[in-house]
Amino acid sequence: MRRLEIILSRFVWFIPTLFGLLLVVFLIANVVPTDPARIIAGENATEAQLAILRAQLGLDEPIYVQFFIYVRDLLSGDMGRSLYTQREISDDLLRRLPATMELTLVSITLAILIGVPFGVISAIRANTWVDQTLRVISVSGLAVASFWFAIELQLFFSTRLGWMPLNGRIAGFGPERITGFLLIDSVITGDWASLRSAMWHLILPTLTLALPAAATLLRFTRAGVLEVINSNYVLYETAMGFPRALVVWKYVLRNALISTVTQIGLIFGTLFAGAVVVEAVFDWPGLGTYAVQSILQSDTKAILGFSILVGVVFIGINLLVDIVHTFIDPRMVK
Repeated sequence: MRRLEIILSRFVWFIPTLFGLLLVVFLIANVVPTDPARIIAGENATEAQLAILRAQLGLDEPIYVQFFIYVRDLLSGDMGRSLYTQREISDDLLRRLPATMELTLVSITLAILIGVPFGVISAIRANTWVDQTLRVISVSGLAVASFWFAIELQLFFSTRLGWMPLNGRIAGFGPERITGFLLIDSVITGDWASLRSAMWHLILPTLTLALPAAATLLRFTRAGVLEVINSNYVLYETAMGFPRALVVWKYVLRNALISTVTQIGLIFGTLFAGAVVVEAVFDWPGLGTYAVQSILQSDTKAILGFSILVGVVFIGINLLVDIVHTFIDPRMVK
């Protein structure tokens, strides 16, 4: 019952948080001194033609009227039509969502596999050369700009060595679209050539996204393990003669991972939203590329649609993290 109360209390904030995000993004998108009508009509359009187009797009209304009209349409399931693709924005987002989600899931998985074990090792070997080396690597991972790292990977592994694809998501047409996730669709259809190609194309963008995420998880895991490893019950279990590996991996890690799990949720949302830069560099056909194209075209409704989707994913992941916390830390439900 307590677990259900916690979930409901978190869920109550879903709507106001999303509404606040929508309001802020809408205001920012509309104060930018650009004219979508001029971009659509071209530089040679007359003022009369622009006035007609603005009326058709609802751009002649006051900004608060435009906002309430948009919210009204959104509640009815209508995100509007993209000025860039001339398709329904919801269709564009759903079609591109699997590409970004696949990249994000693979990146966060790699970050967990690297960050958590090395964070534990760093804490166990605290203040040794191993710990110092891992801390330097983690700080470097946080300091490196993603777009610079992505370009360097392209220059070295793709341009100079020719080992990796320069950009794109797959070579050729790929497998039959079932889920939109190329790795899953390739396995379902038995298209192993497409599976190899998809995995090969994932390597560089995944490394770009996973590096700072792994560095963050390493630091939080190290801090959590150091805090728990000096507690009384751990000292007691060690004094009783339990193997150190058993004490660390069975007892210490569960309590130390509470803050790490929180960071995993935040990092997933950050990677999902931050894939914009990486997708632009690698020409990845996901939401990030769509967002960049929409911004360049001053496509306000498409930008809003992207922001809403990212907000929903971010809030949903944090809700999932809170649920996981209730299982990791039983004290929350007592």
